[in-house]
Amino acid sequence: MHTYWSKLARNLVPYVPGEQPQDKKYIKLNTNENPYPPSPKVIEAIKAAANDYLKLYPDPQGQELRAEIAEYYGLAQNKVFVGNGSDEILAFAFMAFFDPGRPILFPDITYSFYPVYAGLCNLDYETLRLNQDFSLPVKQFCRQNGGIIFPNPNAPTGKAITLKEIEEILSNNRENVVIIDEAYIDFGAESAVKLINQYPNLLVVQTLSKSRSLAGLRVGWALGEDNLIKALDTVKNSINSYTLDRLALAGAQQAIKDEEYFQKVRKKIITTREKTSRELLKLGFTVIPSQANFVFVSHPAVPAEHIFQRLKEQGVLVRYFKQPRIDNFLRVSIGTDQDMETFLQVIEAIVRQG
Repeated sequence: MHTYWSKLARNLVPYVPGEQPQDKKYIKLNTNENPYPPSPKVIEAIKAAANDYLKLYPDPQGQELRAEIAEYYGLAQNKVFVGNGSDEILAFAFMAFFDPGRPILFPDITYSFYPVYAGLCNLDYETLRLNQDFSLPVKQFCRQNGGIIFPNPNAPTGKAITLKEIEEILSNNRENVVIIDEAYIDFGAESAVKLINQYPNLLVVQTLSKSRSLAGLRVGWALGEDNLIKALDTVKNSINSYTLDRLALAGAQQAIKDEEYFQKVRKKIITTREKTSRELLKLGFTVIPSQANFVFVSHPAVPAEHIFQRLKEQGVLVRYFKQPRIDNFLRVSIGTDQDMETFLQVIEAIVRQG
């Protein structure tokens, strides 16, 4: 089966994305996509960019987009890196900042791409056990290591830590890079971007996929001191200088500019999340307090895997992780109000039937 495969390829255990079914119409609450369309200004910009200039390579540095992001966050442009979604940027970061033989640290329950990147880069790593309430064990990150990465808010739990806690980790790891994956930051947590000028070892990674409804465009960015950005540029230009195409660059700029639309959509999702959480609590579920665009829930009487299968049979997809400590939990992305009303009706019937 593995004829012609390299040793590296044979030993890799790849990331498994959420289902993207083609066979029937589902209510998709399994991949943390935004249920609302992107800003109309984004669509207009992409259409306008679909012109004769597509015969030319795009700007390999994405300078105009970098400038837009820098202005948005009040940073110098040389503190911004852009790439083909935050996943690509995280892969570059593993190559740029972590070395074999020096174990990196991340939580035991977290984004499952991290161990994949570690395997790809032949890196050692240690997972630190989340607290019983799924909060991050901040003190445990303040020890000898070869680098740190964690999402804030965490995935799949949705829990976030404070800037004070982030500073404790940063100040105790000044010799190593600390990467904070802020894919879900816009749904309630406080961004660490404001700490960048104080901590040269901090790299913040964000994406347009969630809060700006652009999972299909594949644009993300990293923010940090220019020394870190230069390392990312070095890795990127050793793999693919043109990571963002002309359409993505044009659409991304408008997504950053249209602040009014962004605020409207993210606030709507937060409101729906809180309403959904209250209704699930009424049905007897344990609901982990979330600051993301999903909720992490468990029922004391009905197994999560059973609920997952029954929901799927009735046209509702959620995410189930058959892993230690969380194998009785479901991650439920927040859809439209109508989506969530349907979800609640179906799951209530499942719980009643047992």
